[in-house]
Amino acid sequence: MAGELKGQTIAVLATDGVEQVELTEPVKALKSAGAQVEVISNKEGDIQAFKHHDKGSKISVNTPLDKAEKFDGLVLPGGVINPDALRLVPKAIDFVRHFVQENKPIAAICHGPWTVIDAGGVKGKRMTSWPSLKTDLSNAGAKWVDEQVVVDGNLVTSRKPDDLPAFNQKMIELFSQAGRRAAA
Repeated sequence: MAGELKGQTIAVLATDGVEQVELTEPVKALKSAGAQVEVISNKEGDIQAFKHHDKGSKISVNTPLDKAEKFDGLVLPGGVINPDALRLVPKAIDFVRHFVQENKPIAAICHGPWTVIDAGGVKGKRMTSWPSLKTDLSNAGAKWVDEQVVVDGNLVTSRKPDDLPAFNQKMIELFSQAGRRAAA
């Protein structure tokens, strides 16, 4: 896996309430594969991560959302609070919508797909998520399935932290394929 994503810059969009492991583990996997990774947020400084219902670590924001520029891929970690709060930030939805419209790869886990709904990126897609999003995704036109990891076009989704090893593997494969297509 080392070097597969060399030259790619990946955005991780998060705010307070992000599920810590759903941010830190994909970041670690992406960096191991050679990507440059930036945590993007509607907040500057630090965001408060959670370990399910309990406060976790503070995570440093690399780039404020209003200064975020060109990225090759997007990671949307979950935690209930994080994507629900981001759905109320028009610039965050515009940021996600850019990836949808440009057909750039998106990796979303747990509650992360909520922002993809608001960005208009789930209709006709086969997806998974935390089970409570099943109705939301179905109502938005996705075909929801209860599987560890699902790849449909330039979208990879998973259900929960236990799925992170499979999610990270498929995320890196997807980002690598997209990078090869962009270079060709």
